[in-house]
Amino acid sequence: MDTKKPNKLKILNDPIYGFIQIPSTLIFDIIEHPYFQRLRRITQMGFSNLVYPGANHTRFHHAIGCMHLMQKAVRVLHFKQIAISKEEENALYVAILLHDIGHGAFSHALEHSIVNGISHEEISLKFMKKLNDEFDGQLDLAIQIFEGKYPRKFLCQLISSQLDIDRLDYLKRDSFYTGVTEGNISSDRLIAMMNVKDDELVIEEKGIYSVEKFLIARRLMYWQVYLHKTGLVAENMLVNVLKRAKELAEEGVELFASSSLKYFLYNQITEENFNEETLVMFSRLDDYDVLSAIKEWENHEDKVLSLLSKMIIDRKLLRIEIQQKEFKESEIKMALKKVSKNLKLSESEAKFFVFTKRIKNQAYQQEKPIYILSKKGNLKDIAKASDQLNLQALTNPVIKHFICYPK
Repeated sequence: MDTKKPNKLKILNDPIYGFIQIPSTLIFDIIEHPYFQRLRRITQMGFSNLVYPGANHTRFHHAIGCMHLMQKAVRVLHFKQIAISKEEENALYVAILLHDIGHGAFSHALEHSIVNGISHEEISLKFMKKLNDEFDGQLDLAIQIFEGKYPRKFLCQLISSQLDIDRLDYLKRDSFYTGVTEGNISSDRLIAMMNVKDDELVIEEKGIYSVEKFLIARRLMYWQVYLHKTGLVAENMLVNVLKRAKELAEEGVELFASSSLKYFLYNQITEENFNEETLVMFSRLDDYDVLSAIKEWENHEDKVLSLLSKMIIDRKLLRIEIQQKEFKESEIKMALKKVSKNLKLSESEAKFFVFTKRIKNQAYQQEKPIYILSKKGNLKDIAKASDQLNLQALTNPVIKHFICYPK
């Protein structure tokens, strides 16, 4: 038998960045772990592929891309004489690699239906702590940086801020896979312009136009992709399918589901009781569990569950109307009454087909500014440093309301 040690410093080929180097054996072992491999089975953009057929990339793609960009950022900061120790460097790679590990099936749908009161960030932290136990405390520093508790602020800002590595990858990646060119930012240029001043992550003055483009691209990607009306309908219908399944499970109705999905349907999962067993079950739950269940639920005797499931599988989605003002109570009641009559459903059942919500798009938050470093060494908020008149407008949140109902 060949006892030669495996090469762990492998190279991956990414369609956006080309070759990506795995920087350490620890990173390789984390990538190989079943918790991380699960991200191959979680789509990055939920049901956006119902709008953009190419948007089938996964959280795994995104995490690997983020790690690659973080390597570039560390090289740039080293070149600019910013002291980052080997331990801090490795911690940054681990933290950015695992920043999305807590995402559930179809990314955000589970957070709003069968797992309540706990966000994907909190679940990510639970996964990181569990992995830290398995890797004998090697993730201690990565966890500190991920939680924003490490004293060197700029390291935390590389993981989470308004111009973090996460955003630099997902905008470029989602733009590539959807074909929406407005989101194609120059992540290389933005990283090349990074610097540190007073422990703050900043962008040098000559990178100001790249930051402007980044913020405008983010706004356009939200309207054209993340908040696209068809995507909104599909995601909310998925949430409603899972909510209905949860309701039926609570009433003791037998539902087809994988063991991991059953666990979340037939148990009340909250932040308080999200224990180690729950984490293990969550690590086995992915898009495949949800899709196979929905395909089977098309034939369920419960009319709401079967109809919603069939509509999703066949892409016969609800109609959506979006407007600036809130919808009147009388309009909602009228729509409910109509659906109740047409589909022969009770009013509480009709609410799965008629619902209103609001969406918000704010490209830039001045409370957590992106600082521009002038040639004289002064720091200025991008909104004030920019001569783009509409950049100030991007700080104002745009709120719209939508109603969904059967065609």
